[in-house]
Amino acid sequence: MGTYAIGDIQGCFKSLRRLLDHICFDPHSDRLWLVGDLVNRGPDSLATLRFLTSLGSSVFPVLGNHDLFLLAAAKDIVTLRPKDTIQDVLAADDRSELIDWLRRQPLHRRLGEFFMVHAGLLPQWTIDEAAKLAGEVERVLAGPDYTAFLRELFHGPTPQWDPALKGIERLASIARVFTRLRTTTPDGEMSTYSGSPDEAPAGFLPWFRIPNRRSSDATIITGHWAALGLHMEPNVLAIDSGCVWGRQLTAVRLEDRTVYQVEYADRRD
Repeated sequence: MGTYAIGDIQGCFKSLRRLLDHICFDPHSDRLWLVGDLVNRGPDSLATLRFLTSLGSSVFPVLGNHDLFLLAAAKDIVTLRPKDTIQDVLAADDRSELIDWLRRQPLHRRLGEFFMVHAGLLPQWTIDEAAKLAGEVERVLAGPDYTAFLRELFHGPTPQWDPALKGIERLASIARVFTRLRTTTPDGEMSTYSGSPDEAPAGFLPWFRIPNRRSSDATIITGHWAALGLHMEPNVLAIDSGCVWGRQLTAVRLEDRTVYQVEYADRRD
């Protein structure tokens, strides 16, 4: 039995199937930990979601920013942009079932030393605090009144995290950290920078480089930062290797940190 953490799929279904063949994935004994951004920008978000839902209890995703965007699009909260490729999901006969499955996935997963999120954690958050904050969002998103949260996330103000925040503004601020963080100051101020970590704005560092980060006692699995690429440290596994940009899709077997990669396989003839 193996547990495999897999980077951002983003609708690259052929690449995912090639990677699973490469690791000889057995849904009866292996587990897949997916760092989020299951959909969008790649060519086949619908096939990706249908396949993942068919795997049942062998799949353990967290939500990424593109997954939340799909949930918002399904409620007409956002308008699709030219590069979005989730029209197939929105037009599918089983759209309701897929959307319902997706919104019930968490922002975090925790197993022993491992803690998985899509983007990162602020330096002032401990692992226990991060899990509690994620739970606040997860309960609302899985409940009947989640549309107000999504509207705030995509159309509300974008305040930096402050523990004094309340209501849906607080939930949106938490979700932004879990799904969009790349660089931050030592005080926890987020930037919107997405390029190479070597060219980050003055005063900002990759979230995992902040001195005395309070979550350093866990091994954090993350994606979201294609410009960073595959980056592994003793307590960080950053595994978005830019598949949707024509690069690789990555899996890391958590038991021994063996890396498996396949080249982008979703080019259309």
